[in-house]
Amino acid sequence: MLNTLKRIAKDLLAITWIRRVYEFVNRVVLETFGSSRILTHLWFFVSAITFNREQSAVLRGRRDYYRNKHRDRLSHVELRRNVHRLEKGLIMRPRRDVFARDYITETIEFYEEAVAQFAAAPGTMEQSEMDWAHDVLTEYFRSVTGEDATVDAARARFVAAGYAGEFTGKVPHPKEQLSNLSYDDLERLVSQRRSVRWFDQRPVPREEIDRALLVGRQAPTACNRLPYEFRVFDDPEAVRRVSSIPFGAAGYGHNIPAIVVVVGKLESYFSPRDRHAIYVDSSLAAMQFMLALETLGLSSSVINWPDFEPLERKMQKTLGLSMTDRVVMLIAVGYAHPEGMVPYSQKKELDTFRRFN
Repeated sequence: MLNTLKRIAKDLLAITWIRRVYEFVNRVVLETFGSSRILTHLWFFVSAITFNREQSAVLRGRRDYYRNKHRDRLSHVELRRNVHRLEKGLIMRPRRDVFARDYITETIEFYEEAVAQFAAAPGTMEQSEMDWAHDVLTEYFRSVTGEDATVDAARARFVAAGYAGEFTGKVPHPKEQLSNLSYDDLERLVSQRRSVRWFDQRPVPREEIDRALLVGRQAPTACNRLPYEFRVFDDPEAVRRVSSIPFGAAGYGHNIPAIVVVVGKLESYFSPRDRHAIYVDSSLAAMQFMLALETLGLSSSVINWPDFEPLERKMQKTLGLSMTDRVVMLIAVGYAHPEGMVPYSQKKELDTFRRFN
């Protein structure tokens, strides 16, 4: 039904006079309601369904953030955030004698819950995250030299928490010097990576996907939250089912050996001010992931994901997503077909998109 309506709309808009009438009406409406914030509010009040799913996801994400704070989880996002804040304080120059006074008690509360979970149910929380939190807190209490009752009380609770792990050195350190990778090498790599839509019909090794994801994981992410999940599908039937949902895979979805759905996790945030961070952080990780694929001989293509309720609903049902999960993009992955072609895709000139000051 949806594809039929889409085809009818495309056929109608291919008729010149209908397209011009459609554009004229759009311009009048947008000029009117886009002329002031009051009229804009009125427009979205009347057409609330346009962004209703995202609004609901943001609100439920905030709700789930607080619900999850006292639940056992593999990763404690609130602990990750505060430990990273401590890391940033540790690298400041000059470093203050006392810092993080306003959130160190909260951080220790998060740490105590994590230690309790780790001790009571080993394997239910990431060992690496627990070690990192322990090491950074150890370094913090070593580094705070000023006298402060709040910090002293937090230090006592940290010791009393009794984490059994050893200090592993996961603390701030000098940045490594430049590698042998040159600018020219990188420029060749990013120029070589093109959006490939025609693939050899051979399986994509899962080990190669994982290697590329480890590179993607190193992308910058606000307060080290990593608020995303990469859902990888390589079973032919699953790939067919998932690739049939977005409009962007039309015409070549049947040719995709593996497909990745990048999902943003809104439960990572307690404030609506951070609602866009899932798109920023997951896109940074996705770009590094695709560049890593290229070095492994694999090609990729980003499949645009529209904020369109019928497709959102279908993807949610197919993947078993919660309402706080937001699909950011899909990525087709495979070995490029030797006879397949890629678009030239002329980029904008530097002066067009770059401005100083």
